[in-house]
Amino acid sequence: MSSRKNAAADIESLATELRAGRRAALARAITLIESRRSDHQAAARELVQALLPETGKAIRVGITGSPGVGKSTTIDALGMFLIERGHKVAVLAVDPSSARTGGSILADKTRMARLSASEHAYIRPSPASGTLGGVAAKTREAMLLCEAARFDVILVETVGIGQSETAVSDMTDFFLALMLPGAGDELQGIKKGIVELADMIAINKADGDNIKRANLAAGEYQSALHILKPRSQHWQPPVVTYSALTGKGIDTLWQEILDHRKAMNASGEFAARRKDQQVKWMWSMLEHRMMARLRADSAIRAKVRKIESEVADSRITPALAAEQIADMLK
Repeated sequence: MSSRKNAAADIESLATELRAGRRAALARAITLIESRRSDHQAAARELVQALLPETGKAIRVGITGSPGVGKSTTIDALGMFLIERGHKVAVLAVDPSSARTGGSILADKTRMARLSASEHAYIRPSPASGTLGGVAAKTREAMLLCEAARFDVILVETVGIGQSETAVSDMTDFFLALMLPGAGDELQGIKKGIVELADMIAINKADGDNIKRANLAAGEYQSALHILKPRSQHWQPPVVTYSALTGKGIDTLWQEILDHRKAMNASGEFAARRKDQQVKWMWSMLEHRMMARLRADSAIRAKVRKIESEVADSRITPALAAEQIADMLK
């Protein structure tokens, strides 16, 4: 009984420190939610539940872009622009490959030199869980903890590939796709799925000799967007040019994000999107918990391996195999 009381007291103490905006407490809290120990996971759920009233007020921005587009430099420039205007900025990553690569944001912290040195910023790489569902779930919880710690702008970087863009789009209010000028065919950077998710396309490196090429690329992307169905009927995604190196255009980029939030609030879509995010999060957590149980129970793991072998040898159908595995979780 006393150990449970001590644990509850520890959670309340940590919650109090977080509400006070202490970064050391935030680091401890995120480490707690990333832990795979069952007691830590239970404590993390209690902590997030206790802090729920303090969450939901931040502007959540997802950022994607191919390697070399300048995501880190952009985040550094945008983050410092916001800090100079009184904001507190948290940077999180969604990287399902981090178990193998270490996560690019670890190295990129050196390219976010100003931001990583600021007491008004917090940068956290994704957990090395190796699965998109696990990483996304932990990033969502980390986002709530950052909001409770009074960070009012959350930048979520997708450094993985494929479905990671969808995961980041589902947990943020605004999804920003970064592109480069003069990269051969200007439209080769447009992956239809990503652009349909994007609330804005921003052409980086619009400086020096690149300005003309950046403007040409912007025109090409703008034309392409007109033939695609926008994510919202209340917002036509703009295409802007900017330079993360010089900072030119960063103010325009941020203003578009604010204009988008205003439009979404006016239409009622902002509240609807936030509610939809919560429901998607619930299902994502459920799927992750079920998979975790399959991996954690040694008896179930042995049965699953046997079923896998039977499927591989065409002795049973994948549909029947899935049914048998689902029955184990009842």
